Amino acid sequence: MKRSNADIIREYGPFSGAEDVGGVTYDGQHVWFAARDRLSTFDPESGKTLRSIDMAAHAGTAFDGRHLFQIAEDRIHKIDPQSGRVLATIPAPGNGGDSGLAWAEGSLWVGQYRERKIHRIDPETGKILRTIDAQRFVTGVTWVDGDLWHGTWEGDKSDLRRIDPQTGEVLETIDMPPGVGVSGLESDGGERFFCGGGSSAKVRVVRRPRRAAD
Repeated sequence: MKRSNADIIREYGPFSGAEDVGGVTYDGQHVWFAARDRLSTFDPESGKTLRSIDMAAHAGTAFDGRHLFQIAEDRIHKIDPQSGRVLATIPAPGNGGDSGLAWAEGSLWVGQYRERKIHRIDPETGKILRTIDAQRFVTGVTWVDGDLWHGTWEGDKSDLRRIDPQTGEVLETIDMPPGVGVSGLESDGGERFFCGGGSSAKVRVVRRPRRAAD
């Protein structure tokens, strides 16, 4: 297994009025993050907050190319990012214990925190299609270049893990500095991971390592 220390290349925040940063997603231009009672977006070049949508936003956030998806307690809302209107709602598989959200291969991928699981679910019904067992608490989920990554945070230790999507085997670990947690995770499709920073009210950017074939 490959192991490295996180190369944190930028920090955003702390964001005004945000007690907590949970889920994080990227729409190709802007970064969205969940801040308990609102879903906010900022420009990753300037760091400027652009707008906020008032809604329950407790955990994972995802973008499918057109719509946002947001975990709100035991539900997942499908949202029009222009109007902020909730278009549909499905049950979350962890019944309130859900912690990360990503869009890939036409499905939503949902982390279940204390159960140490990642579920692939039908975005229309919430039906669980497949479950992957992780080895640590799951605090964020993202896919990039066919690789599945998730965040962990236990005590004062936090890391990013690339895992085998079939077996859950850990293939690579990026260790965050002591006391720096990951509460949400999203790739920009390139070299950047956007990481929610929990009660720090920050979003940090970690450089994705280049990798050779396993």
